[in-house]
Amino acid sequence: MKVTEVKDVIAQRERLRMPTSVASCHTAQVGKYVLEGHIPAEDIKRLLAEKPAALGLAVPSMPPGSPGMDGPQSIPYNSLLVKADGSTSVFAKH
Repeated sequence: MKVTEVKDVIAQRERLRMPTSVASCHTAQVGKYVLEGHIPAEDIKRLLAEKPAALGLAVPSMPPGSPGMDGPQSIPYNSLLVKADGSTSVFAKH
């Protein structure tokens, strides 16, 4: 695994074609997929196993209760499957 930190995450997100409508604080590329935000590991594993025709996954914003956003309260949130045209559908509910 190769990790490359970048100074301009917004430019990197644009280069990877992740829509700003699902933007969050972290952008990564795993294989051919782009990951945006605090995505649960089980969703990433499922994505890599199922290999859907998609750009990747996103958890917009930083919902309390998502990985890395632990605290006294959590809210329900969705992991979104982001398609190449920028449209989304619910991949997993949390």
